[in-house]
Amino acid sequence: PQDPKTLRQKTLDLARIYLAAGIDPARSTVFIQSDVPAHAELTWILSCIARMGELERMTQFKDMGKVTAERAGVGLFSYPILMAADILLYQTDLVPVGQDQKQHLELTRDLAERFNRDFGETFKVPEPYIPPVGANILSLQDPTKKMSKSDENANGSIFLLDDADTITKKIKRAVTDSGTDVNFDESRPAIKNLLTIYQLLTGKTADECIAHFVGKGYGQFKGELAEATVEFLRPFQERVKQYDDASLTTILKSGAEKAASVASVTLKTVYERMGIS
Repeated sequence: PQDPKTLRQKTLDLARIYLAAGIDPARSTVFIQSDVPAHAELTWILSCIARMGELERMTQFKDMGKVTAERAGVGLFSYPILMAADILLYQTDLVPVGQDQKQHLELTRDLAERFNRDFGETFKVPEPYIPPVGANILSLQDPTKKMSKSDENANGSIFLLDDADTITKKIKRAVTDSGTDVNFDESRPAIKNLLTIYQLLTGKTADECIAHFVGKGYGQFKGELAEATVEFLRPFQERVKQYDDASLTTILKSGAEKAASVASVTLKTVYERMGIS
């Protein structure tokens, strides 16, 4: 359940974050999914060729529906089909995903291949792009779980709009492993995760990161990680303030019109292949 006013504001805030992060609306189409009805239409079509067993195996459904499975919404169950529609409507070649989203993309590929087999070549079958470093950033409080905005422990995640003091406190409170050296050690996932974040934010190589912290303890390491995080986010947070709601609404409306023109071509082809139109 969502409060409509809060949802609308969060939608605009997310668009503001996208633009501040460097996505250029002149080059990339930024829009609100629900402003393009083709997403919902293709979701229904794909749900008719998806299999119950496929969706029951989706990790997020199993995790989120584990406690109250009988009351889990149908939307939660079929959400991966909506994600597939998001991708296939635009004849996507490459999809950047984290390790945790790979399963959803595999379902998308299966649905595309099944539709193409049964109704004729219609969809491009997308490939995943998983970054070699940082494909799965872990919680600061539990390195067995991914860093997530829905984490009940607020100290587990760093948010893009956190202020400097909040970021520093979260990193200093981050759990560590036994030992003292700072290294990319698979047997010490907490330190490996923190060092991966440091590597991503500073642009250093893995060897440079290890060499930099030789002889330095966890305390100094966390201090430098906090400083690097704050400095990395500072210019981004300044850019966020540049976008007001009116300018965002204009950008999103223009993006929806452009997206709809592309999506409608795919949807028309889908209907023709199926004999619906």
